[in-house]
Amino acid sequence: MSKLLKKIVVAIAAIIMFLGVTAPVSANVVREKGTDTSKYQDAYAQKAQASDTFSIAQIGGSVHGVLYDQWTYKSQVSSGIAMGLRMHTYIWMETGDSIPQTAAMLNYHIPKIQTPKGSIVALDYEQGASDNVQGNTDAVLYGMRRLRDAGYTPMLYSGKYFIADHLQLNRILAEFPNSIWVASYPTMAVTLEPVWEYFPSMDGVAIWQFTSNARANGLDYNVDLLGITHNGYKKGNVAVTKPEAVKEGIQADNTPKKNINPGYTVKVNFGAHTWSNGVTIPDWVKGRSYTVLETSGDKVLLKDIMSWISRKDVEILQTSAQANNVQFSPAGNGTYIVRSGDSWWSIAQQHGMNMYTLASLNGKSINNMIYPGQVLKISGAASTTGSYVVRSGDTLSSIATRFGTSVSHLQAVNGISNANVIFAGQRLTI
Repeated sequence: MSKLLKKIVVAIAAIIMFLGVTAPVSANVVREKGTDTSKYQDAYAQKAQASDTFSIAQIGGSVHGVLYDQWTYKSQVSSGIAMGLRMHTYIWMETGDSIPQTAAMLNYHIPKIQTPKGSIVALDYEQGASDNVQGNTDAVLYGMRRLRDAGYTPMLYSGKYFIADHLQLNRILAEFPNSIWVASYPTMAVTLEPVWEYFPSMDGVAIWQFTSNARANGLDYNVDLLGITHNGYKKGNVAVTKPEAVKEGIQADNTPKKNINPGYTVKVNFGAHTWSNGVTIPDWVKGRSYTVLETSGDKVLLKDIMSWISRKDVEILQTSAQANNVQFSPAGNGTYIVRSGDSWWSIAQQHGMNMYTLASLNGKSINNMIYPGQVLKISGAASTTGSYVVRSGDTLSSIATRFGTSVSHLQAVNGISNANVIFAGQRLTI
Protein backbone atom coordinates (compact mmCIF):
# COMPACT_ATOMS: atom_id res chain seq x y z
CA MET A 1 0.00 0.00 0.00
CA SER A 2 1.45 3.40 -0.97
CA LYS A 3 1.91 6.18 1.56
CA LEU A 4 -0.72 8.23 -0.28
CA LEU A 5 -3.23 5.40 -0.15
CA LYS A 6 -2.52 4.88 3.55
CA LYS A 7 -3.22 8.56 4.16
CA ILE A 8 -6.50 8.29 2.25
CA VAL A 9 -7.57 5.24 4.25
CA VAL A 10 -6.69 6.97 7.53
CA ALA A 11 -8.67 10.03 6.47
CA ILE A 12 -11.70 7.92 5.57
CA ALA A 13 -11.47 6.05 8.86
CA ALA A 14 -11.35 9.34 10.74
CA ILE A 15 -14.48 10.54 9.00
CA ILE A 16 -16.26 7.27 9.76
CA MET A 17 -15.32 7.49 13.44
CA PHE A 18 -16.55 11.08 13.51
CA LEU A 19 -19.86 10.09 11.95
CA GLY A 20 -20.41 7.21 14.31
CA VAL A 21 -20.88 4.74 11.46
CA THR A 22 -20.29 1.20 12.67
CA ALA A 23 -20.52 -0.82 9.44
CA PRO A 24 -17.26 -2.24 7.99
CA VAL A 25 -15.58 0.21 5.65
CA SER A 26 -13.10 -0.65 2.90
CA ALA A 27 -10.54 1.57 1.24
CA ASN A 28 -12.71 2.06 -1.84
CA VAL A 29 -15.68 3.64 -0.04
CA VAL A 30 -17.09 6.49 -2.11
CA ARG A 31 -19.48 9.10 -0.74
CA GLU A 32 -21.93 9.02 -3.65
CA LYS A 33 -24.53 11.75 -3.96
CA GLY A 34 -28.07 11.77 -5.30
CA THR A 35 -31.44 13.51 -5.13
CA ASP A 36 -34.90 12.68 -3.86
CA THR A 37 -37.97 13.81 -5.75
CA SER A 38 -41.76 14.04 -5.62
CA LYS A 39 -44.43 15.83 -7.65
CA TYR A 40 -42.75 19.17 -6.82
CA GLN A 41 -39.88 18.22 -9.14
CA ASP A 42 -42.30 17.44 -12.00
CA ALA A 43 -42.45 14.37 -14.23
CA TYR A 44 -38.81 13.45 -14.69
CA ALA A 45 -35.90 12.46 -12.45
CA GLN A 46 -33.47 15.15 -11.42
CA LYS A 47 -29.72 15.42 -11.06
CA ALA A 48 -27.97 18.17 -9.14
CA GLN A 49 -24.60 17.35 -10.73
CA ALA A 50 -23.42 15.15 -13.56
CA SER A 51 -21.73 12.88 -11.01
CA ASP A 52 -24.98 11.91 -9.23
CA THR A 53 -25.55 8.16 -9.06
CA PHE A 54 -28.94 7.65 -7.42
CA SER A 55 -32.35 9.17 -6.80
CA ILE A 56 -35.28 8.31 -4.53
CA ALA A 57 -38.80 9.03 -5.85
CA GLN A 58 -42.00 9.35 -3.83
CA ILE A 59 -44.67 6.82 -4.80
CA GLY A 60 -47.36 8.43 -2.67
CA GLY A 61 -48.40 7.94 0.92
CA SER A 62 -51.01 8.03 3.64
CA VAL A 63 -52.23 10.99 5.71
CA HIS A 64 -54.32 9.78 8.65
CA GLY A 65 -55.86 7.00 6.59
CA VAL A 66 -56.22 8.96 3.34
CA LEU A 67 -54.18 7.23 0.62
CA TYR A 68 -52.74 9.08 -2.36
CA ASP A 69 -50.49 8.48 -5.38
CA GLN A 70 -47.78 10.69 -6.84
CA TRP A 71 -48.49 11.01 -10.57
CA THR A 72 -44.78 11.70 -11.14
CA TYR A 73 -43.49 8.45 -9.61
CA LYS A 74 -43.40 6.08 -12.58
CA SER A 75 -41.99 8.61 -15.06
CA GLN A 76 -39.36 9.72 -12.53
CA VAL A 77 -38.27 6.10 -12.08
CA SER A 78 -38.13 5.35 -15.82
CA SER A 79 -36.33 8.60 -16.71
CA GLY A 80 -33.89 8.11 -13.84
CA ILE A 81 -33.02 4.64 -15.09
CA ALA A 82 -32.61 6.12 -18.59
CA MET A 83 -30.01 8.59 -17.31
CA GLY A 84 -28.12 5.88 -15.44
CA LEU A 85 -29.35 6.55 -11.91
CA ARG A 86 -29.99 3.80 -9.37
CA MET A 87 -33.65 4.52 -8.58
CA HIS A 88 -35.31 3.91 -5.22
CA THR A 89 -38.69 4.62 -3.60
CA TYR A 90 -40.10 6.39 -0.55
CA ILE A 91 -43.58 6.52 0.97
CA TRP A 92 -45.02 9.44 2.96
CA MET A 93 -46.11 7.83 6.26
CA GLU A 94 -48.36 10.12 8.30
CA THR A 95 -50.08 7.29 10.18
CA GLY A 96 -49.04 8.11 13.75
CA ASP A 97 -49.17 5.00 15.91
CA SER A 98 -51.85 3.29 13.83
CA ILE A 99 -50.82 -0.13 12.56
CA PRO A 100 -54.15 -0.56 10.68
CA GLN A 101 -53.49 2.69 8.74
CA THR A 102 -49.90 1.62 8.10
CA ALA A 103 -51.11 -1.78 6.88
CA ALA A 104 -53.64 -0.18 4.52
CA MET A 105 -50.91 2.13 3.18
CA LEU A 106 -48.58 -0.76 2.41
CA ASN A 107 -51.33 -2.99 1.02
CA TYR A 108 -52.04 -0.18 -1.43
CA HIS A 109 -48.50 0.90 -2.35
CA ILE A 110 -46.32 -2.22 -2.26
CA PRO A 111 -47.92 -3.72 -5.40
CA LYS A 112 -47.27 -0.42 -7.21
CA ILE A 113 -43.53 -0.17 -6.48
CA GLN A 114 -41.60 0.35 -9.73
CA THR A 115 -38.04 0.02 -8.46
CA PRO A 116 -36.36 -3.42 -8.42
CA LYS A 117 -36.50 -5.94 -5.59
CA GLY A 118 -33.70 -5.24 -3.17
CA SER A 119 -33.90 -1.47 -3.78
CA ILE A 120 -34.58 0.98 -0.97
CA VAL A 121 -38.17 1.65 0.03
CA ALA A 122 -38.08 4.28 2.77
CA LEU A 123 -40.86 5.28 5.15
CA ASP A 124 -40.98 9.08 5.35
CA TYR A 125 -42.06 9.55 8.96
CA GLU A 126 -41.64 13.23 9.75
CA GLN A 127 -45.18 14.42 10.46
CA GLY A 128 -48.23 13.36 12.45
CA ALA A 129 -46.63 11.25 15.19
CA SER A 130 -48.76 10.58 18.27
CA ASP A 131 -47.70 11.10 21.90
CA ASN A 132 -47.35 7.33 22.22
CA VAL A 133 -43.64 6.82 21.46
CA GLN A 134 -43.85 3.06 21.78
CA GLY A 135 -46.92 2.96 19.53
CA ASN A 136 -45.22 5.14 16.91
CA THR A 137 -42.22 2.81 16.95
CA ASP A 138 -44.46 -0.25 16.67
CA ALA A 139 -46.09 1.23 13.55
CA VAL A 140 -42.73 2.07 11.95
CA LEU A 141 -41.30 -1.38 12.73
CA TYR A 142 -44.43 -3.01 11.33
CA GLY A 143 -43.96 -1.05 8.11
CA MET A 144 -40.26 -1.85 7.82
CA ARG A 145 -40.93 -5.56 8.39
CA ARG A 146 -43.56 -5.53 5.66
CA LEU A 147 -41.11 -3.94 3.23
CA ARG A 148 -38.36 -6.40 4.14
CA ASP A 149 -40.73 -9.34 3.71
CA ALA A 150 -41.74 -7.97 0.30
CA GLY A 151 -38.09 -8.14 -0.81
CA TYR A 152 -36.99 -4.51 -0.45
CA THR A 153 -34.41 -2.68 1.67
CA PRO A 154 -36.39 -0.82 4.36
CA MET A 155 -35.24 2.58 5.59
CA LEU A 156 -36.65 5.24 7.88
CA TYR A 157 -36.49 8.88 6.75
CA SER A 158 -36.91 11.65 9.30
CA GLY A 159 -35.13 14.42 11.17
CA LYS A 160 -32.79 13.75 14.08
CA TYR A 161 -34.92 15.58 16.64
CA PHE A 162 -38.22 14.21 15.34
CA ILE A 163 -36.82 10.70 15.80
CA ALA A 164 -35.56 11.55 19.30
CA ASP A 165 -38.93 12.99 20.33
CA HIS A 166 -41.26 10.43 18.78
CA LEU A 167 -39.49 7.09 18.20
CA GLN A 168 -37.41 4.50 20.05
CA LEU A 169 -34.36 4.50 17.80
CA ASN A 170 -32.65 1.68 19.70
CA ARG A 171 -35.53 -0.69 18.93
CA ILE A 172 -35.47 0.16 15.23
CA LEU A 173 -31.70 -0.27 14.93
CA ALA A 174 -31.74 -3.53 16.88
CA GLU A 175 -33.81 -5.04 14.08
CA PHE A 176 -32.68 -2.87 11.14
CA PRO A 177 -29.06 -1.71 11.65
CA ASN A 178 -27.83 1.24 9.58
CA SER A 179 -31.32 1.93 8.21
CA ILE A 180 -31.68 5.65 8.93
CA TRP A 181 -31.95 8.36 6.27
CA VAL A 182 -31.71 11.62 8.19
CA ALA A 183 -32.29 15.23 7.14
CA SER A 184 -30.22 18.01 8.66
CA TYR A 185 -29.13 21.28 7.01
CA PRO A 186 -26.49 23.71 8.25
CA THR A 187 -27.74 26.43 5.88
CA MET A 188 -30.49 27.10 3.37
CA ALA A 189 -27.97 28.35 0.81
CA VAL A 190 -27.43 26.40 -2.41
CA THR A 191 -25.13 23.52 -1.40
CA LEU A 192 -23.53 20.82 -3.54
CA GLU A 193 -21.13 19.28 -1.00
CA PRO A 194 -21.89 18.07 2.53
CA VAL A 195 -20.55 20.17 5.39
CA TRP A 196 -19.16 17.28 7.44
CA GLU A 197 -18.69 19.38 10.57
CA TYR A 198 -22.49 19.71 10.73
CA PHE A 199 -23.26 15.99 10.46
CA PRO A 200 -26.08 15.15 12.91
CA SER A 201 -24.07 12.51 14.78
CA MET A 202 -26.40 9.66 15.70
CA ASP A 203 -26.47 5.90 15.43
CA GLY A 204 -27.56 4.00 12.34
CA VAL A 205 -27.30 6.69 9.65
CA ALA A 206 -26.78 5.31 6.13
CA ILE A 207 -27.94 8.31 4.06
CA TRP A 208 -27.66 11.98 5.02
CA GLN A 209 -29.89 14.54 3.32
CA PHE A 210 -27.51 17.47 3.74
CA THR A 211 -29.46 20.21 1.94
CA SER A 212 -32.87 21.01 0.51
CA ASN A 213 -31.25 23.44 -1.93
CA ALA A 214 -28.93 21.69 -4.35
CA ARG A 215 -29.93 24.39 -6.81
CA ALA A 216 -31.86 27.65 -6.78
CA ASN A 217 -35.58 27.07 -6.07
CA GLY A 218 -34.80 23.90 -4.15
CA LEU A 219 -33.81 20.27 -4.69
CA ASP A 220 -33.09 17.82 -1.87
CA TYR A 221 -29.57 16.41 -2.00
CA ASN A 222 -28.21 13.34 -0.21
CA VAL A 223 -24.95 11.52 0.41
CA ASP A 224 -24.84 7.72 0.67
CA LEU A 225 -22.49 6.89 3.53
CA LEU A 226 -22.45 3.09 3.39
CA GLY A 227 -23.24 2.15 -0.19
CA ILE A 228 -26.86 1.29 0.63
CA THR A 229 -28.08 2.84 -2.63
CA HIS A 230 -26.36 -0.01 -4.49
CA ASN A 231 -28.96 -2.43 -3.06
CA GLY A 232 -31.03 -3.92 -5.88
CA TYR A 233 -28.32 -3.03 -8.42
CA LYS A 234 -25.10 -4.67 -9.59
CA LYS A 235 -22.46 -2.57 -11.34
CA GLY A 236 -25.12 0.11 -11.75
CA ASN A 237 -27.62 -2.18 -13.46
CA VAL A 238 -30.84 -3.66 -12.07
CA ALA A 239 -29.85 -6.91 -10.39
CA VAL A 240 -33.13 -8.78 -9.90
CA THR A 241 -36.61 -7.71 -11.02
CA LYS A 242 -37.38 -5.27 -13.82
CA PRO A 243 -40.74 -3.53 -13.23
CA GLU A 244 -42.38 -1.75 -16.15
CA ALA A 245 -40.82 1.64 -15.37
CA VAL A 246 -37.34 0.06 -15.24
CA LYS A 247 -37.90 -1.64 -18.60
CA GLU A 248 -38.99 1.67 -20.13
CA GLY A 249 -35.90 3.39 -18.75
CA ILE A 250 -33.61 0.70 -20.14
CA GLN A 251 -35.33 0.95 -23.53
CA ALA A 252 -34.83 4.73 -23.62
CA ASP A 253 -31.23 4.37 -22.49
CA ASN A 254 -30.52 1.87 -25.29
CA THR A 255 -32.14 4.01 -27.99
CA PRO A 256 -29.49 5.57 -30.29
CA LYS A 257 -29.46 9.36 -30.37
CA LYS A 258 -29.78 9.22 -34.16
CA ASN A 259 -33.35 7.98 -33.55
CA ILE A 260 -34.41 11.10 -31.65
CA ASN A 261 -37.60 12.44 -33.23
CA PRO A 262 -40.22 15.05 -32.34
CA GLY A 263 -42.02 14.06 -29.16
CA TYR A 264 -38.98 12.55 -27.46
CA THR A 265 -38.08 13.82 -24.00
CA VAL A 266 -34.39 14.62 -23.57
CA LYS A 267 -32.12 16.04 -20.88
CA VAL A 268 -29.48 18.64 -21.67
CA ASN A 269 -26.13 17.22 -20.53
CA PHE A 270 -24.18 19.05 -17.82
CA GLY A 271 -21.18 18.95 -20.15
CA ALA A 272 -22.97 20.79 -22.96
CA HIS A 273 -21.36 24.17 -23.70
CA THR A 274 -23.04 25.92 -26.65
CA TRP A 275 -26.22 25.86 -28.68
CA SER A 276 -25.89 24.93 -32.35
CA ASN A 277 -25.47 28.63 -33.21
CA GLY A 278 -22.46 28.93 -30.90
CA VAL A 279 -24.21 30.85 -28.11
CA THR A 280 -23.31 29.69 -24.59
CA ILE A 281 -25.91 27.46 -22.91
CA PRO A 282 -27.06 28.94 -19.55
CA ASP A 283 -26.29 26.77 -16.52
CA TRP A 284 -29.97 26.66 -15.47
CA VAL A 285 -30.79 24.74 -18.68
CA LYS A 286 -28.33 21.92 -17.96
CA GLY A 287 -29.67 18.78 -16.35
CA ARG A 288 -33.28 19.70 -17.16
CA SER A 289 -35.69 17.86 -19.42
CA TYR A 290 -37.31 19.16 -22.61
CA THR A 291 -39.58 17.89 -25.34
CA VAL A 292 -38.06 17.72 -28.84
CA LEU A 293 -40.09 19.85 -31.25
CA GLU A 294 -38.14 19.34 -34.48
CA THR A 295 -34.98 17.66 -35.76
CA SER A 296 -32.56 18.64 -38.52
CA GLY A 297 -29.52 16.51 -39.25
CA ASP A 298 -27.46 16.29 -36.06
CA LYS A 299 -29.53 19.00 -34.35
CA VAL A 300 -32.73 18.90 -32.28
CA LEU A 301 -35.01 21.83 -31.40
CA LEU A 302 -36.05 21.98 -27.74
CA LYS A 303 -39.62 23.03 -27.10
CA ASP A 304 -40.41 26.02 -24.82
CA ILE A 305 -36.87 27.46 -25.01
CA MET A 306 -36.90 27.15 -28.83
CA SER A 307 -33.18 26.49 -29.14
CA TRP A 308 -31.29 24.07 -31.40
CA ILE A 309 -28.74 21.78 -29.78
CA SER A 310 -26.51 18.96 -31.02
CA ARG A 311 -27.81 15.43 -30.47
CA LYS A 312 -24.55 14.57 -28.71
CA ASP A 313 -25.31 17.16 -26.03
CA VAL A 314 -28.60 15.58 -24.91
CA GLU A 315 -29.61 12.32 -23.28
CA ILE A 316 -32.82 10.44 -24.10
CA LEU A 317 -35.21 10.12 -21.15
CA GLN A 318 -38.29 8.89 -23.01
CA THR A 319 -39.18 7.99 -26.56
CA SER A 320 -42.20 9.73 -28.04
CA ALA A 321 -44.37 6.66 -27.40
CA GLN A 322 -43.31 6.54 -23.75
CA ALA A 323 -43.82 10.28 -23.29
CA ASN A 324 -47.36 9.96 -24.63
CA ASN A 325 -48.09 7.41 -21.90
CA VAL A 326 -47.14 9.72 -19.01
CA GLN A 327 -50.26 10.00 -16.86
CA PHE A 328 -50.68 13.62 -15.87
CA SER A 329 -52.58 14.63 -12.78
CA PRO A 330 -56.10 15.91 -13.45
CA ALA A 331 -56.66 19.55 -12.65
CA GLY A 332 -59.08 20.40 -9.88
CA ASN A 333 -60.39 23.56 -8.25
CA GLY A 334 -57.75 26.24 -8.22
CA THR A 335 -55.40 24.39 -10.58
CA TYR A 336 -54.54 24.55 -14.26
CA ILE A 337 -53.03 21.96 -16.62
CA VAL A 338 -50.35 23.50 -18.83
CA ARG A 339 -51.08 23.27 -22.57
CA SER A 340 -48.80 23.49 -25.59
CA GLY A 341 -47.74 27.11 -26.17
CA ASP A 342 -48.41 28.24 -22.59
CA SER A 343 -45.99 30.42 -20.66
CA TRP A 344 -45.92 31.86 -17.14
CA TRP A 345 -47.11 35.17 -18.65
CA SER A 346 -49.98 33.73 -20.71
CA ILE A 347 -51.33 31.60 -17.85
CA ALA A 348 -51.13 34.53 -15.43
CA GLN A 349 -52.98 36.75 -17.94
CA GLN A 350 -55.75 34.15 -18.36
CA HIS A 351 -56.38 34.12 -14.63
CA GLY A 352 -55.82 37.78 -13.77
CA MET A 353 -52.54 37.14 -11.95
CA ASN A 354 -49.02 38.49 -11.93
CA MET A 355 -46.65 35.93 -13.47
CA TYR A 356 -44.20 36.33 -10.57
CA THR A 357 -47.01 35.60 -8.10
CA LEU A 358 -48.05 32.56 -10.15
CA ALA A 359 -44.51 31.18 -10.17
CA SER A 360 -44.07 31.81 -6.43
CA LEU A 361 -47.39 30.11 -5.66
CA ASN A 362 -45.97 27.00 -7.30
CA GLY A 363 -42.63 27.19 -5.48
CA LYS A 364 -40.78 28.26 -8.64
CA SER A 365 -39.47 31.32 -10.45
CA ILE A 366 -40.26 32.51 -13.97
CA ASN A 367 -36.88 31.08 -15.02
CA ASN A 368 -38.22 27.56 -14.40
CA MET A 369 -39.56 25.90 -17.52
CA ILE A 370 -43.12 24.57 -17.72
CA TYR A 371 -44.36 21.80 -20.00
CA PRO A 372 -47.68 20.45 -21.34
CA GLY A 373 -49.46 18.33 -18.75
CA GLN A 374 -47.87 20.06 -15.75
CA VAL A 375 -50.39 20.98 -13.04
CA LEU A 376 -50.07 24.51 -11.61
CA LYS A 377 -51.86 26.11 -8.69
CA ILE A 378 -53.59 29.27 -9.94
CA SER A 379 -55.49 30.54 -6.92
CA GLY A 380 -55.35 30.66 -3.17
CA ALA A 381 -52.69 29.26 -0.90
CA ALA A 382 -51.97 25.64 -0.20
CA SER A 383 -54.15 25.50 2.91
CA THR A 384 -57.82 26.42 3.18
CA THR A 385 -57.19 29.00 5.90
CA GLY A 386 -54.04 30.53 4.44
CA SER A 387 -52.20 29.92 7.72
CA TYR A 388 -50.86 27.09 9.82
CA VAL A 389 -49.96 26.83 13.51
CA VAL A 390 -46.64 25.04 14.05
CA ARG A 391 -46.83 21.87 16.14
CA SER A 392 -44.12 20.08 18.09
CA GLY A 393 -41.88 18.14 15.71
CA ASP A 394 -42.69 20.30 12.67
CA THR A 395 -39.97 21.57 10.35
CA LEU A 396 -40.31 24.08 7.54
CA SER A 397 -39.49 21.25 5.13
CA SER A 398 -42.28 19.00 6.45
CA ILE A 399 -44.78 21.89 6.44
CA ALA A 400 -43.82 22.82 2.87
CA THR A 401 -44.24 19.20 1.75
CA ARG A 402 -47.62 18.91 3.48
CA PHE A 403 -49.06 22.04 1.87
CA GLY A 404 -47.46 21.77 -1.55
CA THR A 405 -45.18 24.77 -1.33
CA SER A 406 -41.44 25.36 -0.84
CA VAL A 407 -39.22 26.17 2.14
CA SER A 408 -38.02 29.34 0.41
CA HIS A 409 -41.65 30.50 -0.08
CA LEU A 410 -42.46 29.94 3.60
CA GLN A 411 -39.34 31.86 4.60
CA ALA A 412 -40.18 34.74 2.28
CA VAL A 413 -43.83 35.22 3.29
CA ASN A 414 -43.11 34.80 7.00
CA GLY A 415 -39.84 36.76 7.24
CA ILE A 416 -37.89 33.73 8.48
CA SER A 417 -34.14 34.12 8.02
CA ASN A 418 -33.09 30.76 9.53
CA ALA A 419 -35.20 27.90 8.16
CA ASN A 420 -34.10 25.67 11.03
CA VAL A 421 -35.66 27.93 13.68
CA ILE A 422 -39.44 27.72 14.13
CA PHE A 423 -41.36 27.02 17.33
CA ALA A 424 -44.56 25.28 18.42
CA GLY A 425 -47.50 27.72 18.46
CA GLN A 426 -46.00 29.96 15.76
CA ARG A 427 -48.58 30.93 13.10
CA LEU A 428 -47.26 30.76 9.56
CA THR A 429 -48.76 32.24 6.42
CA ILE A 430 -48.94 29.42 3.85
